[in-house]
Amino acid sequence: MPDPSAVRGEQDRVRINMDEEAEVQFWMNELGVDARTLKQVIAQTGNTAKAVREHLQRRLGAR
Repeated sequence: MPDPSAVRGEQDRVRINMDEEAEVQFWMNELGVDARTLKQVIAQTGNTAKAVREHLQRRLGAR
């Protein structure tokens, strides 16, 4: 039986966890920003992927 903590799915992509290096790397690649920018945006918008993505689209024209 697989370890439930190792199973990733859509639910894991709703919030950005800056304490997990793999998540930080995923979102840096996904959004085209560095870790510092990602952290700053999360401080402004909260850690939902939707809010971060919308903020970056307005601010930077990111993906």
